[in-house]
Amino acid sequence: MDRRQFLLSQSDIPTQWYNIVADLPVPPDPPLHPATNQPAGPQDLEAIFPGPIIEQEVASDRWIPIPEPVLEGMALWRPTPLYRALNLERALGTPAHIYFKYEGTSPVGSHKLNTALAQAYLNKIAGVKRLATETGAGQWGSSLSMACQMFGLECTVYMVRVSYKQKPYRRSMMHTFGAKVHASPSHYTQYGRKLLEEDPECPGSLGIAISEALEDTVTHKNVRYSLGSVLNHVLLHQTVIGEEVRKQMEMAGEYPDIIIGCCGGGSNYAGFAFPFLRDKLTGERNHTRYIGVEPASCPSLTEGKYR
Repeated sequence: MDRRQFLLSQSDIPTQWYNIVADLPVPPDPPLHPATNQPAGPQDLEAIFPGPIIEQEVASDRWIPIPEPVLEGMALWRPTPLYRALNLERALGTPAHIYFKYEGTSPVGSHKLNTALAQAYLNKIAGVKRLATETGAGQWGSSLSMACQMFGLECTVYMVRVSYKQKPYRRSMMHTFGAKVHASPSHYTQYGRKLLEEDPECPGSLGIAISEALEDTVTHKNVRYSLGSVLNHVLLHQTVIGEEVRKQMEMAGEYPDIIIGCCGGGSNYAGFAFPFLRDKLTGERNHTRYIGVEPASCPSLTEGKYR
């Protein structure tokens, strides 16, 4: 019988995050300051992120140790399984071997808890009392709500209003973990009130929810902002996925020719692909193709501008 499951033990949970910046030929450009449109430095980030997060955002070390409390939290569900999709191979009639990494075993059902745990812990040790964030469908909001509960932080989530109405069970999950969840635009921020005055039926958007979470952050003491994708430190935290896959592919006796995954804000694919991309960047292996996919209805990589 062909092997379908490749399971690691708890001792195989990665103890270090991989920082791809160390192997890039040119460092990535820093984010732009929204007021000046100039590159933002560490000091510009202090209003929304704590020191330990900023240190990871600008870090250039290849390996960054994962704190023990974060490892203990991840042990609730990590390592996650790798499966060989034998039935799919047969249905396609392909000679290719198809494997997939399943992150749905986490308590909240997605990969986002990998970085939520790390961010909650790093904010906790910095003395932060509450985290503010946005969420669309609710996966990130659920993840941060759970992580805050685990490390004794308060959590406020601005959830896109249309999703708030359509996904009551995801909202209930956040409430279960103790978070306060507001339909965005909300009456809790000046920006939200302005939009509701203009359109009381405004369905909201992720950009609006981000704006509300940031306003909440900068107008209250001991509050910091938490983001579930895009930034360097978030991609860093997700590399536990790919580091596990490397071990699991060794168990299978194979090395991937194609690494494919979905892209939204980038954290899922980066966490999966960066540990393999390291081999390409260092010249150890150069044959693997890296393919990020996205819906044509709302592309974030290939068309248009981010709003």
